[in-house]
Amino acid sequence: MRIAEVVRDTSETQIRVKIDLDGTGRKQLDTGVPFLDHMLDQIARHGLIDMEVTAKGDTHIDDHHTVEDVGITLGMAVAKAVGDKKGLVRYGHSYVPLDEALSRVVIDFSGRPGLEFHVPFTRARVGTFDVDLLIEFFRGFVNHAGITLHVDNLRGLNAHHQCETVFKAFGRALRMAVEIDPRAAGVVPSTKGSL
Repeated sequence: MRIAEVVRDTSETQIRVKIDLDGTGRKQLDTGVPFLDHMLDQIARHGLIDMEVTAKGDTHIDDHHTVEDVGITLGMAVAKAVGDKKGLVRYGHSYVPLDEALSRVVIDFSGRPGLEFHVPFTRARVGTFDVDLLIEFFRGFVNHAGITLHVDNLRGLNAHHQCETVFKAFGRALRMAVEIDPRAAGVVPSTKGSL
């Protein structure tokens, strides 16, 4: 059972994340940031990850701490759920289009946090959501999941479409990377013997 629950409380946010990597995409999302809920829905649905996320944050200031800390807590939960990574496929990638937008996401469960985020947003906000916060979400995730992540929006005119293709592609790539490889059961996918 690759299930994990993480609770993270700070003076800025109180967050609870529960995931099942072998789920069907069920979700309960209440972060207080509706656009973030919409993006997390893409991860759950396209990653086939059951996900419960609740957050209370200082959104009266802005959404920054909540978005970043949800990324951190989700990363912690994923790291806990994959455990020692034995049998893991390890790598995942996906290209996802949405109308004029196209994004590519590539993941490596390397144990080495690294983020390359290349998304030239066409506008600064989607509704009231500041798109600059998406890099903070992914940076928090990467640093606490211990993965290398490359995110590239290859084209797009509509910032909502750009965001959505990134999160859909992330969900699909994550799903691929955390699959159990039937040809490598019980083996850590590294020549070093550990990740």
